[in-house]
Amino acid sequence: MTPAWLEPEIARLRGAYTAGRLPHALLIHEAPGAGGEWLAGWVAQMVLCSNRQEAPCQRCTSCQRASKGQHPDLTVVRPLEASTQIRIEQVRELAAELALTAHQSGYKVGILSPADSMNRFSANALLKTLEEPSQGTLLMLVASQPSRLPATILSRCQRVRVRAPERDDAIAWLQATRGPADWGSVLAVLGTAPMAAAGADPATVVEVAAEVRHGLDEAASGGGDPVATAERWARSELPLRLTCVENWLTERIRGQVGASSHFTEVRAGAHPRGHGKSLDLHQLFGLLDAVRELKSSFDAPINRGLALESLLRSLSAGAA
Repeated sequence: MTPAWLEPEIARLRGAYTAGRLPHALLIHEAPGAGGEWLAGWVAQMVLCSNRQEAPCQRCTSCQRASKGQHPDLTVVRPLEASTQIRIEQVRELAAELALTAHQSGYKVGILSPADSMNRFSANALLKTLEEPSQGTLLMLVASQPSRLPATILSRCQRVRVRAPERDDAIAWLQATRGPADWGSVLAVLGTAPMAAAGADPATVVEVAAEVRHGLDEAASGGGDPVATAERWARSELPLRLTCVENWLTERIRGQVGASSHFTEVRAGAHPRGHGKSLDLHQLFGLLDAVRELKSSFDAPINRGLALESLLRSLSAGAA
């Protein structure tokens, strides 16, 4: 089912393709989980479809193989296994593949997602392909933080913006594609990111969110066992748990600052805690930074259980 919020971008891209004005490089700038990679896959099916007048027809062998990522003229590059980066070797393999003649005398298509996970060396390796594209090459970069990409790459791509959908549209799409579930609660945890929600087990998301909230509330009140809780969290669903921790901290920051409040003075000491609050804003922001750093460090050989224990002890200390 085509996501309703992507229909304007689909219409523009189909029009460009029909008119022969599709660029050789697209930067699909998506709100996280809003469907940037889905859109890239749709474009790949369109240009590889055997029925150009109906492309993508969804019926031909090319469309079906492209939808499964098995088309010989389609290469999809993602971070390997638990890595958080697209490595230079992957980009070089992609460049070599795109330089070959198409198997079906049409397009050669490459998709990098998330493209903003390329390191400096990977990005530099990609630049030559962008500067000297082969005939019939289409390269699509999917990124939620394109500012992390070098300006030399950004300047060589035509940007397509994919915004987060309205919550009702996201829930309707999830109901249609995944079936009935408490998708509202899932989106409350994951944000309005229907593609991320579609790849998750809704019951697990709701259960883990409730467990994490209970553990954090308990730690913030000075209770619980930080060591046991940290070890348990580190063993299963850690990325989801870190998202839940991030949400919990963000709620408390907003609760202290207020949705429309701003600090206009420089303070030498701690920021106010607010009525009934155990941690001041400086501490809350520090914990939030630590959680985000932990979320981005899955490549690093660190003791995540120890990092979680430190966070829980900080909450307990604030309650003392």
